Amino acid sequence: MVKLNHRELKGRLKVEKIKMKMKENFSQILKELRIKKGLTLRNVCRILNFDPSNWSKIERGKMSPPSEEKTLRKWAQVLGLSKENDIHEFIDKASLVQGIIPKDILSQENAVDFLPAFFRTLRNKKPTKKEIERLIELIKKI
Repeated sequence: MVKLNHRELKGRLKVEKIKMKMKENFSQILKELRIKKGLTLRNVCRILNFDPSNWSKIERGKMSPPSEEKTLRKWAQVLGLSKENDIHEFIDKASLVQGIIPKDILSQENAVDFLPAFFRTLRNKKPTKKEIERLIELIKKI
């Protein structure tokens, strides 16, 4: 059995709290899109060939959404998202619920090299001058 000190336990609880918030956020978006489109839970599940019980669990934040981009893209389109940016944002939010970095980010050349500096920045730890310069170069290429 692994024993955690108070700091580690507090850190893990904070991570779980953030994950729950992201799941609730996605769940709320999913339900709002479905209702805005005028679809009942059963109707949307019939269209998507998805189990209504599992859809309900996702909408209530009790279950994570699927991680397959093809499935999420189909969901987004059925829920009325037509702009590519809106579809990408929908897929990104679903991916983040599961702690997955979006594939299009990971597939960018050198993007993985800059993730440690990005994560340190999120943790309020100052990146090195070299990391900042490399990040600036990456941004210039975009």
